[in-house]
Amino acid sequence: MKIALLGYGKMGQIIEKFALERGHEIVLKISIDNQEDLTRQNLKNADVAIDFSTPDSVLNNIDTCFDAGVPIVVGTTGWYGKLQEVKNECNSSNNTLLYGSNFSIGVNLFFKINQTLAKLMNNYPAYEVQVEEIHHTQKLDSPSGTAITLAEGIVDNLDRKNEWLNEVVGTDVDLVPKADQLLIESHRIENIPGTHTVIYSSEVDEIEIKHTAHSRAGFALGAVVAAEWLQNKKGFFSITDIFE
Repeated sequence: MKIALLGYGKMGQIIEKFALERGHEIVLKISIDNQEDLTRQNLKNADVAIDFSTPDSVLNNIDTCFDAGVPIVVGTTGWYGKLQEVKNECNSSNNTLLYGSNFSIGVNLFFKINQTLAKLMNNYPAYEVQVEEIHHTQKLDSPSGTAITLAEGIVDNLDRKNEWLNEVVGTDVDLVPKADQLLIESHRIENIPGTHTVIYSSEVDEIEIKHTAHSRAGFALGAVVAAEWLQNKKGFFSITDIFE
């Protein structure tokens, strides 16, 4: 495939490495220094775009890909408030988009385990639950998209939780969640690729499930695999569709 990389930071460079190893060609690299090169004409040279940019630029990148008729894989998070709007535009314009809060195979298996555990915990109301996430200080959005996916997996499957709220540890705001609210604690620490923990606590014991990323390589490889999976498809997809 001929791939356009939208966002050429650390993730974009690792994606490039895996793409080249798998026999693909990079035909366009967009970074903060050459935003003007993201044009309909330049995108026409690509079979697919992979976006790991920023929450501020991702919606414009999606629109430009739709205008060029180029399928796009979106690993950027922080834009999910516009998800339904983007889905409607994708389908009405007969375009193709696949998004995910996390492209790691291990994390997607972790999502499934999280949903199953939440269902089991409906029978055990003595356990309180919360989500903790740790990321590097360069991560722009909080909570992480992965933490939101975990929280939504709990809210959708645990009857006693109706919504989630986020506390960024180290700020002056201390949140006290209501009984039906799920707390996400977000930590930002230097040089941490990503750690996510779901904790169920009772007076007598505690259950934890945890995923720790050792590097960004799993996310990058997953994004290339997603781009390969998207070939010859039309419509709006989630990374979970690959694992069904």
